[in-house]
Amino acid sequence: MADRLEVKELDQVVVRFSGDSGDGMQLAGNIFSTVSATVGNDICTFPDYPADIRAPQGSLTGVSGFQVHIGAGRVYTPGDKCDVLVAMNAAALKTQYRYAKSTACIIIDTDCFQAKDLQKAAFTTDNPIEELGIKNDVIAAPITQMVKACLADSGMDNKGILKCRNMFALGLVCWLFNRDLEIAFNMLREKFAKKPAVAEANIKVIQAGYDYGANTHASVAHTYKVESKTKKPGKYMDIMGNKATAYGFIAAAEKVGKRLFLGSYPITPATDVLHELSKHKSLGVTTVQCEDEIAGCASSIGASFAGALAVTSTSGPGVCLKSEAMNLAVITELPLVVLNVQRGGPSTGLPTKSEQTDLLQALFGRNGESPMPVIAATSPTNCFDAAYYASKMALEHMTPVVLLTDAFVANGSGAFKLPDLNDYPDICPPYVTPEMAGSYTPYMRNPDTQVRYWAIPGQEGYMHILGGLEKDGRTGAISTDPENHDKMCRLRAEKVAKIPVPDVEVQGCVDDAELLIVGFGGTYGHLHSAMDEMAAAGKKVALAHFSYLNPLPANTAEVLKRYKKVVVAEQNLGQFAAYLRMKVDGFVPYQFNQVKGQPFVVSELVAAFTEIYNK
Repeated sequence: MADRLEVKELDQVVVRFSGDSGDGMQLAGNIFSTVSATVGNDICTFPDYPADIRAPQGSLTGVSGFQVHIGAGRVYTPGDKCDVLVAMNAAALKTQYRYAKSTACIIIDTDCFQAKDLQKAAFTTDNPIEELGIKNDVIAAPITQMVKACLADSGMDNKGILKCRNMFALGLVCWLFNRDLEIAFNMLREKFAKKPAVAEANIKVIQAGYDYGANTHASVAHTYKVESKTKKPGKYMDIMGNKATAYGFIAAAEKVGKRLFLGSYPITPATDVLHELSKHKSLGVTTVQCEDEIAGCASSIGASFAGALAVTSTSGPGVCLKSEAMNLAVITELPLVVLNVQRGGPSTGLPTKSEQTDLLQALFGRNGESPMPVIAATSPTNCFDAAYYASKMALEHMTPVVLLTDAFVANGSGAFKLPDLNDYPDICPPYVTPEMAGSYTPYMRNPDTQVRYWAIPGQEGYMHILGGLEKDGRTGAISTDPENHDKMCRLRAEKVAKIPVPDVEVQGCVDDAELLIVGFGGTYGHLHSAMDEMAAAGKKVALAHFSYLNPLPANTAEVLKRYKKVVVAEQNLGQFAAYLRMKVDGFVPYQFNQVKGQPFVVSELVAAFTEIYNK
């Protein structure tokens, strides 16, 4: 063994942490991600939770994973397969080895590969490495024993000591990539500020894992560095999509000078938005955890009527329950943002997994003619902008707006450059004017935009009533007149259709692509990576990725008809393709559809798109 390991510099690396759902893999992964983002690396993460509430310990269905892709330059996805796999028990190795490259380094805790562990993981021999045909470098360390020895004098009970095993693995990975542990130490001291003894125990174990690798060289030939090359100056943080969404709402409320109100009912994977916003009362945020979904939406509509920036958050099943109240926001023409963090369905489906299967629900899933703008976030960091612009659209056009994210972008994270709010456009609601006092009726409209003017209750001279029954467009009184109803339906639709949205941008071989890839929302990174790989292979490919889904960008038809072949790729059975066919005459695309509850695999996209390209 050499006295000093060679340090290799890499452009990018993928690390996957895996173990029981109680083993702290998400925490270990988050700390490693933050350490990497803080030193300037670009990152993209994918937490892969089990759908079981708490599967039996050591079982195959209870494995929790966290994958992070770290790059010296821009990275778009969490990576197809990992360069380092941490498998804290036999079940983790059994289920997660398929995500490892043939050259990957694998770290295992040998103390969790005993006979009973192998039996739970359905191994048939006492040599799981050989049984799986693993030829990789394996760092096989008695992690549990070493953690127990490390914390023998800590005063912690056995259960508490075992909870620190993830930090030993994290220390090993930090050694492998020459990471500065001080950032991790600070994170733990902040996380366990009220339990300093727990923080110091975890810090001691991270250091022990790091020292174990440094002292033994841990059966590897090299350690690695990933040095940042493209970062713009500024302050960065590792941010999850749900937190970025919450911050985007706060920023919009600050910009427009309104209180932010969130009415919500907890549901996976949207609940973190409620949790995050509840921490910010000092910023004028009010959160209400309601008894059910419709109450969450209805309370937000009440807050909107009173003049707040109103938001309600949920996932697909909750949108079903909110739909009646969402329609109340449509007919009263009150601003409201409905956040739908999409998950696997139908029904309870796959609560912790990610899909794009709520698109048609967002567009059409209400009774009557119920037009509603729809925006989709493209990445964890883009959730901030998506939330800001959804709020701006709702407030300026007096309409509920659906903001679609998904479990992948909501639970994933990226390196987020802290924004300057001065760089964001003003938000200008269509308030009533002094000239309207005394003659105001609730459906008086701007003749150019068809947006109704907004009177806040309590303003003298602007008394009015809103409700779920159709109203006369002139007087605001209840009306069952057929001509009035037809007119009001058309006005509400025209108002949404007239909302200006940015043109869809074409990337790649804009002028002469043989194939245009089309997608929306959280698949952006995977589709962009597929385009890059095909371009590197000499193929002329372009990408048009949509964030604004209703109304569609004005150049949609022109872009889709410009190219010889178009493939629409989405994580459903063809909802966006069907919608585009409805909106663009003569548009007949190829389709790539998966409903696996998992992000796309770039290599699979490249293979499928190449086959279409060569037809």
